[in-house]
Amino acid sequence: MAQRDYYEVLGIPRTATADEIKSAFRRLAREYHPDVNKSPDAEEKFKELNEAYAVLSDTEKRAAFDRYGFAGVNNMGGMPDFTNVGFEEIFEEFFGFGGLGGSQRRKRNAPRRGADLSYTLQLTFEEAFSGASKEVEITRDEACSVCKGTGAEPGTTPIKCTTCGGRGEVRQMRQTFIGSMVQVTTCPTCNGAGEVINTPCHACKGHGFERKKSKKVVNIPGGVDNGTQIRLAGEGQPGAFGGPNGNLYFEIQVKPHQFFRRKGDDIYLDYSINVAQATLGYEAEVPVIDGKAKLNIPAGTQPGKVFTIKGKGMPRLRGMGRGDQHVVMMVEIPTKLNVEQRKAFEELNRVLGNEAKPTERNFLDYLKEVLGG
Repeated sequence: MAQRDYYEVLGIPRTATADEIKSAFRRLAREYHPDVNKSPDAEEKFKELNEAYAVLSDTEKRAAFDRYGFAGVNNMGGMPDFTNVGFEEIFEEFFGFGGLGGSQRRKRNAPRRGADLSYTLQLTFEEAFSGASKEVEITRDEACSVCKGTGAEPGTTPIKCTTCGGRGEVRQMRQTFIGSMVQVTTCPTCNGAGEVINTPCHACKGHGFERKKSKKVVNIPGGVDNGTQIRLAGEGQPGAFGGPNGNLYFEIQVKPHQFFRRKGDDIYLDYSINVAQATLGYEAEVPVIDGKAKLNIPAGTQPGKVFTIKGKGMPRLRGMGRGDQHVVMMVEIPTKLNVEQRKAFEELNRVLGNEAKPTERNFLDYLKEVLGG
């Protein structure tokens, strides 16, 4: 199936609110879940719905998709996979209950993936350009070194919970607008574990985990920008009941530069010249992020004129080559003159004529006004 626009998949406008996105997914998930829809393409449509909802329900992924399309969310990581989610779990996700037609739900103590961890990593403008390798200290849960993650004091073992019979959940039948449903809640005695620890581990107090600090090396490619995420797979919180670890994310923040500013892969630089240089022309050596470059400034250059130096911008994070550097001309008007300078300007004023007059508006002025620029 060809990849379709996520808004089209959910049948919503691009201005849809978070509640509208959730409502659209809930309605379509009930319609196309393979447990209830036996059409040959139901499973593919359900996967497509899951992917669209995973992106549009996440603020950062939605913003990236709105700006860059599918390329914006590629390799961002953290996208959930609901392919094997049962129909009852869709209802539990949105309504808090499940249990249609005798279908069996997953047990509460089934393996569950650990939570993701997120840290902010600050870089200089130069590090964002060249890439960097950073050693970062993180804090996360790890299996208790004394009980090896069981939560029980060494020499003892957990016992089956008598309240839920080891299922980790208790159920109660309810009548709803779509028929009889089974309300499922976490067992209050074992908190969903299905087991009770009578003799908790003295080190971790029965939790099975202890907080530890560890150092991770993060390799950052050149071209990253504010909001870029670096993922270390499986380095997040440990999973429950034998489930996989979550992921570790580092969100990049780039410190402002003294001279350069960035827009996409392009770099901008304000460059000041004096009135004589702007009038007569000037061969300048302007700074670029990795050195200097020659720039020929022609005679008669006006304030605000932009010159482009090709291939001197930031590296393209998901592509080849680099962006460009744009040099914006700033013509300095002297505020203090010595005697010699004043005489020179007075003579120039006499030669040019000292009559001042209004300037007729040009087409670009009207265009800026219409566009609100």
